[in-house]
Amino acid sequence: MLEAAGLTDEEESAYRLLVGALDGVADAVAAKLGIEAGAAAAVLESLQSKGLVSRVNGRYVPNPPDVALGPLLLRGQESLEWARSAVTQLAEEYRGNLRRRDANQLVEVLTGSAAIRQQLRNLQRDARTEIVWFCKAGHVAMTSEENDEEFDALAAGIRYRVLYEQALLEEPGMVENLAKGIRQGEEARAVPTLPVRLAIADSSIGLCPLVPAADGVGEPTAALIRDSSLLAAFAALFESYWDRGSPIRLDGSTEAQRPALPDDERYLLSLLVAGVTDKAIASQLRISQRTVQRRIYDLMRRANAETRMQLAWQATRLGWLD
Repeated sequence: MLEAAGLTDEEESAYRLLVGALDGVADAVAAKLGIEAGAAAAVLESLQSKGLVSRVNGRYVPNPPDVALGPLLLRGQESLEWARSAVTQLAEEYRGNLRRRDANQLVEVLTGSAAIRQQLRNLQRDARTEIVWFCKAGHVAMTSEENDEEFDALAAGIRYRVLYEQALLEEPGMVENLAKGIRQGEEARAVPTLPVRLAIADSSIGLCPLVPAADGVGEPTAALIRDSSLLAAFAALFESYWDRGSPIRLDGSTEAQRPALPDDERYLLSLLVAGVTDKAIASQLRISQRTVQRRIYDLMRRANAETRMQLAWQATRLGWLD
């Protein structure tokens, strides 16, 4: 039991014997343990060198276990931590060299919704700084409503930048779920279409679904991509789309502590610019579609715009969505 403190089995047995008898001589210890007197003397001297016993008038007296074993356990723990760190470093070096020698180590193919869903959760749980995400219409393994890990990660200070395909924002309940994420700190933008589904954590590991199940037959597959030029290319692809995306915002920016637009108008306008339909906006804001249209016309009037396209341009020029 005490090998973690650096004791051999014989040393532990001798120390336990002395703790029970409070003191002893080498011959008595040898007789009790069933070993030679010389071996017992060597064990007792080792215990003395480790600070577990003291020699008084030719007899060995045990030192208090909590005092004697504490420093040994601490040194053992420090050695264990050092060893664990060394193993981690060696393992990373091994994986890095293996990836350079074997391209199969750069990309791992996952098969099945359960495996893909678990890996998506692992990416978010293990993230340290940032998650970026391409969210296309439909889903392969996990819906946005099922992604509770995002809210845990946001609460832990992980940055989320998410690009939504416009068709996805038309799906039932999606706009409401989007608003929930934004309130928790998610940075959201929308684009007309996205080329792939993609999630990247800390610019070091990514997941890209490959082939969805066909009409419910078979299992979807995804590529788990580790740090490589391929992952860097995917990260650059995300940044290029992010720069072109339309921001989706809930709250107003301030100028002299006054918002440029009321929060509800700002949200309505950001959804409109992102390409969300009047019907979906009405559902999210819990107002009628006619009210949505009336508010859009009012914004057009205030921006001196004759069309919705002009409204989007004027809103950008006026800083309503900054």
